[in-house]
Amino acid sequence: MDQTALASHSETQKSPNSLWLAGSALGVVFGDIGTSPLYTLKTVILLSGSSPTPQVILGLLSLIIWTLILVTSLKYAAFAMRFDNRGEGGIMALMSQLQHRGKGRRLIIFAGLLGAALIYGDGAITPAISVLSALEGLNIVFPEGKHLILPATVTILVALFAIQPFGTAKIGKVFGPIMTLWFVVIAALGIWGILQHPAVLLAINPYYGFHFLLSNGLVSFLVLGGVFLCVTGAEALYADMGHFGKKPIWIAWYGMVFPSLLLNYAGQSALLLSGADSSHNIFFRLCPPVMQIPLVILATLATIIASQAIITGAFSMTRQTIQLGWLPRLTIKQTAEDNYGQIYIGIVNWLLMIVTVFLAVFFKSSDNLAAAYGIAVSLTMLMTSGLLYVAMRRLWHWNRTASGLVALLFLVIDTCFLIANMIKVLDGGYIPLLLAAAICGVMIVWHRGIQATLTVINEKNLDVLQFFDKLRANDIPRVPGSAVFLTRSQSGVPPVMRWHVMRNRSLQENVLTLTISVLNVPRIARVNRLVVHYVAPNYWRAVAYYGFMERPNIPALQAEISKRNCPFELADATYYLGHETIVGREDGLGIPRWQRNSFAFMARNCTHATHYYHLPADQVVEISRRVAI
Repeated sequence: MDQTALASHSETQKSPNSLWLAGSALGVVFGDIGTSPLYTLKTVILLSGSSPTPQVILGLLSLIIWTLILVTSLKYAAFAMRFDNRGEGGIMALMSQLQHRGKGRRLIIFAGLLGAALIYGDGAITPAISVLSALEGLNIVFPEGKHLILPATVTILVALFAIQPFGTAKIGKVFGPIMTLWFVVIAALGIWGILQHPAVLLAINPYYGFHFLLSNGLVSFLVLGGVFLCVTGAEALYADMGHFGKKPIWIAWYGMVFPSLLLNYAGQSALLLSGADSSHNIFFRLCPPVMQIPLVILATLATIIASQAIITGAFSMTRQTIQLGWLPRLTIKQTAEDNYGQIYIGIVNWLLMIVTVFLAVFFKSSDNLAAAYGIAVSLTMLMTSGLLYVAMRRLWHWNRTASGLVALLFLVIDTCFLIANMIKVLDGGYIPLLLAAAICGVMIVWHRGIQATLTVINEKNLDVLQFFDKLRANDIPRVPGSAVFLTRSQSGVPPVMRWHVMRNRSLQENVLTLTISVLNVPRIARVNRLVVHYVAPNYWRAVAYYGFMERPNIPALQAEISKRNCPFELADATYYLGHETIVGREDGLGIPRWQRNSFAFMARNCTHATHYYHLPADQVVEISRRVAI
């Protein structure tokens, strides 16, 4: 099927008001990277030594500046965002474009799945480290309340996850203005700091960064792991592109976020050059004492917004992965009718909450959490760089030299950061890696189980005309009524229909077989949603096409079916579903036992097709059979 012809362009077009969308993007896309000044320079200074010299401070700032330029501005904003899948971005959208183009399909899929799983892993740390680092500002104005920071952090995190089932559409409208204020404030604080020591602007010269790397031995290597924290939210520019479009995100990044971050990091560094105490959080030292409490409140709000963006992103990526067939069906609740991105997935929400709260309690401070933060994101970025090389070759048709040079620059940077972050593995970095490995394993096992099940079910594929000839030969009656048989196959007689006739010795007068096909595009144009063919007397075959950003709704297809000259009434139909009980093959040649058992467990506990496809429960009949894989 030509996916380009079916894809919807009109449904992914954005409002012409790019400035308004850019303001909205500030509250969703840039929360993570926008709050990184709270802990990045503090962590970098800690790794570099207790009393950094002016040369060291300029070197560290230069590394931060050029990391923001090369990773976020160049790699993601200038390159990755140009590889959109009908307007949608992110590593899963990129993988879906490339997996059917040319060689290396398995490697491309593995890179995409691992990258997606790693985002979950590091996403669990983001809320914990962000909220902790914001509340730690209280140490400056209220040192006696240090023991309250961790309980307050846990309370905020639990409350944040607890409100997810109710939706965040209404409060989300204030995210943009709050984050706009946040970036204005950190930029102003940065300018004030720079005025204390204007010589800090020399750090724009990359010489200082290279000199630091080449003259400080192992310390230089360790510091890169801290420097990387300034771009941990860069992946969001690409992943959230489908919500706002390229232009609004570019406007927000180059017009406000990027300059604000540069100014703030320079302001913090200038304060250090002026002799400020580096043992405390230098970010809050930028603020006049009278304004420190309001700054702590604003920082806390900004980190809550950043955490909300991470949670929403996890929901969206989970839906994409389910639609593409790499995760079991999960219950997805739409929390806002006018915003498709406002969804809630219970199991994802509560698992994220458990891991996030555990991390906050286990590590106790943002300094300790920084030791575990970044390793999963650096590996995700490495996967993205590899896929970008393939995209430049296959989508842009660049030659190997040009593609290789650009990709080599990104790969060298990502590899250096990854190696530097690997030191964090024993200090807690293993936690996001283990979480990512578990999620990636679930994806692979589920997909292998589905493929093995389909192979067994479709082994005895029977031609439709032959099937109806057998019905007549065996005097199988066509009884009054209508039946819809859900099937994954688009040819032959669905297995569930054969089982139905075998057990009931009859078949309804009007029969429709329906296949839900999810394509590697975000959305399908409404006019191309449904294809119906008249195959045999009173027998129709329908295929409903959806994109990976859409959720199938079978009753909603009724109006579309009636437009196809198909006198089939879904309102009076009985829906037949196949229910497979997974068992092992007698010859022992199936998939490994642990994979089969894991797949069977997931199949038993995934969301029922009746609920997932919005079927009327009192019109559904399940037919069970054993499937040996």
